[in-house]
Amino acid sequence: MRGRVQIVNLWRPIAGPVRDMPLAVCDTATVAAEDLVASDLLYPDRRGETYQVRFNPAHRWYWLPEMTAAEALLLKVYDSARDGVARFSPHTAFADPGAPADAPPRQSIEIRALLFHAV
Repeated sequence: MRGRVQIVNLWRPIAGPVRDMPLAVCDTATVAAEDLVASDLLYPDRRGETYQVRFNPAHRWYWLPEMTAAEALLLKVYDSARDGVARFSPHTAFADPGAPADAPPRQSIEIRALLFHAV
């Protein structure tokens, strides 16, 4: 296989507003290479790899409070190009200390697309 490959995720709530465990995205310009720690993904028939993010006080995290089903996030989670543009988009759910104690559990869906660029 030759050419550029990207993995793009589309994430959105199914119900909202999301108050319990919303999604946060890190500004990739604030992530140093040494902040990414390779981690194995073990499957019954193969082994993959993902990255964990090591804490760095320089990271800038963003989130959309109370997202609704009418809103979505598009995340480029991998890019084979090494042209200085973001190759990964660290993201995670987090416990919002301002969320009501009785907030319903988050309901969301994520769709992943693999993009293959012609050479």
